[in-house]
Amino acid sequence: MDISYWLDTKDKIQFPSLGENKETKICIIGGGMTGLSTAYYLTKLGYPVILLEKDRIGEHTSGNTTAKITSQHGLFYDYLLQSLGEKQASQYYFANEQAIRNIENIVQKENISCHFKRQNSYVFTEAEKSVEKIKKEIKAVEKIGGHAKFVKDLPIPVSCKGAICFENQAQFHPYLYMQGLANCITNQGGQIYENSKVYDLKSNRDFYEIITEKAKIHASIVILSTHYPIVNFPGFYFMKMYQEVSYLIAFETQYANWEGMYINDEQPTISLRKTESGLVLLGGQEHKTGEKVPLKDRYTNLEVRAKNLFPDAKVHYKWNTEDCIPLDKIPYIGEFSNLMPNVYVATGYKKWGMTHANIAANIITDKIQGKESPYADVFDATRLKPIKNYQELIQMGKQVGKSFVLDKLKMPKELLKELQPEEGKILEIGGQKVGVYCDNQRNYHFVKPVCSHLGCELTWNPLDKVWDCPCHGSRFSYDGESLEAPSIKHLEKIEGGDIS
Repeated sequence: MDISYWLDTKDKIQFPSLGENKETKICIIGGGMTGLSTAYYLTKLGYPVILLEKDRIGEHTSGNTTAKITSQHGLFYDYLLQSLGEKQASQYYFANEQAIRNIENIVQKENISCHFKRQNSYVFTEAEKSVEKIKKEIKAVEKIGGHAKFVKDLPIPVSCKGAICFENQAQFHPYLYMQGLANCITNQGGQIYENSKVYDLKSNRDFYEIITEKAKIHASIVILSTHYPIVNFPGFYFMKMYQEVSYLIAFETQYANWEGMYINDEQPTISLRKTESGLVLLGGQEHKTGEKVPLKDRYTNLEVRAKNLFPDAKVHYKWNTEDCIPLDKIPYIGEFSNLMPNVYVATGYKKWGMTHANIAANIITDKIQGKESPYADVFDATRLKPIKNYQELIQMGKQVGKSFVLDKLKMPKELLKELQPEEGKILEIGGQKVGVYCDNQRNYHFVKPVCSHLGCELTWNPLDKVWDCPCHGSRFSYDGESLEAPSIKHLEKIEGGDIS
């Protein structure tokens, strides 16, 4: 139940881990939709490319998406028009429209069987007061040269007061598509290595040194496609983004005789589409990573909503994923920093990564070739925008005390006995904060609950049994293993302590 519908397949291709030092022209760090798309285009042009993935390709955010391929990203274009102006709002729209065509072309040219299908996409409202907002969005889309239409009735069982329709958008099976890209990359001479986590990136005079656990790579060009950049300075992306968790269920119903992709404008979010097998995906219930909210209610709320819409709904899958949210709502694509030449970045997709991954692949490929991209300006990764609010900065600066060894302290046995199996908690022990997890055998695992990224205080996530960072969205297993970027180092374990 805790694996996404897309990843529940027995036909996964596998790649070796990096076991020896190598040299290449281009090294791509991150094997999701962006890394694979970029490697596809670059190897197509004959560039020597090595792609490194810390786990398995496509199994993080890209394999846990709704997989809508659309230029309709909520009610967004009126905001773009007002904040950026007509030129850049138009760039954003047409970049996404081009990405849909690009993906379709790749599917057809490479004969990738991934259930690609053109679909109309809708943003609807169930509130009469929001109808004017829908109509205002349509005018904004038309002003920048796009096409949208007003719709009153929808085939799904919601009390729609009005909706904006983008015609001829698309959907697919993202993992099958990424497998197809991977096959193309290796057939074109590219190299892919899984289970090859990058721990450091060092700059030399003529090349960059990419350091993994077992080997190093020397490359003249580096592309950071790790969802959240694993390099902090000088890019400072941790000052310009945060992460949100969203939840999805996939269920069976006899009432799935409709087409299209849907999302509402209200909170809580309702996102709907069907899979090629007829299951319905229902998503929403998002919150900031690490926020202290009743996490166990998230899936329950989605299941209740599913039953309200489709009374016979039978849930087969449920999962969640993280997405990077830029403060100005625009992805960062292009040069990582003016101070690090030949390093590129793509991040901050704000939950619309299928088209943005292709946009990023094309912009970065153009830049490597020395070509001008018609869409690069709006996504400029080095643009200057206001940093987070003061509350974010205060949270980012939180630190837990210095390292210590637990057996030098008096153990609060009574507090530990209160922990239930599979429960984690931050306890105060000898004036220090300690992250404690109790497993099913009542063994205790102790970590220093300080994010290895920038030292923020962690929170316990009882739903996924992980430690979450509320600052930038890093995640760690109950015993401190780094799971999600931007962290690349494990938590400090605390050994010792007499708990008998």
